[in-house]
Amino acid sequence: MKHFTRISDLGPEGVQQILAKAATWKRERPGAIFTDRILGMVFFNPSLRTRASFEAAMLRHGGHAIVLEVGAGTWKLEDRDGAVMNGDRAEHVREGVPVLGRYADLLAVRTFSGGEGDAVDETDPVINAFRRFSTVPVLSMESAREHPHQGLADLLTIQETHGSTKVPVTLTWAPHIKPLPKAVPNSFLLTAAACGADIRVAHPKGYELAPEVRAEAEAYAAATGGKITYTNDQDAALEGSAAVYAKAWGPSTSSGIEAAPMADLAAWMPTAAHLQKASREAIFIHCLPVRRNLEVHDSVLDGPWSRVVDEAENRFHVQRATIHSLLSQS
Repeated sequence: MKHFTRISDLGPEGVQQILAKAATWKRERPGAIFTDRILGMVFFNPSLRTRASFEAAMLRHGGHAIVLEVGAGTWKLEDRDGAVMNGDRAEHVREGVPVLGRYADLLAVRTFSGGEGDAVDETDPVINAFRRFSTVPVLSMESAREHPHQGLADLLTIQETHGSTKVPVTLTWAPHIKPLPKAVPNSFLLTAAACGADIRVAHPKGYELAPEVRAEAEAYAAATGGKITYTNDQDAALEGSAAVYAKAWGPSTSSGIEAAPMADLAAWMPTAAHLQKASREAIFIHCLPVRRNLEVHDSVLDGPWSRVVDEAENRFHVQRATIHSLLSQS
């Protein structure tokens, strides 16, 4: 059975197929491609764009979406094998997931990192439990390791602007009030590498992405003619970039390098002065939500570079493409 919960489920060729279909359907809206189809959406964590865009994709094309919020209207779900269920998790995924598969044609799951470190995030326990026990295809709406639909929307936005994905792009760390998961930067890196981009990843010391993610991205870049450079020099990474992606993420738990507190790294917040170091045609992208004047300055979000709303719209377009792809193969 085919699932899509990580970029490796597509590979570089599959990524290009989804981007092509999304771009075509953005120009020429398909008809009732999801008639009599049901998407079951399971949320362990909150959402705005993700929920709205997936529901819209189903409803606008003749299908339906059932939304379930774990612990708020449904039982809390246990995913650990051999667990003694004497706590607040009343149902195990071993029963819950296949039951949902009897009602829906495919399942979409949103489950954030539990903040237990890079090694646990790499195992992606909840999303992989759904893959193991589901009898229908599973889509990721973000997991501990990746947010693959966001990565696809990011690259579709770059492709629309520059006519190609094989351009210089910058992924730069940004400050926040708390350590955030690495799923979004992971997916941007992986998808950009699968698309052959020249990627510059800039971050303070101690905020390295996990080695497994970096190795996977390097393999994609080698296959697509892309390039990846890691640096602690934000200005150097921005020089001549065609697209700038700023995102906060927490310290590395696998590098062994001590990270400075976020409060001491306010200078990493992108401002208009930062964007002026990029190319004249540069765009700024961000997954949203964004904390203005903490993570990204108003001058960037309200400036001529910003494509964050276009990027959010593109979630809808890539998602109906992946839904259609999975339904066509199931």
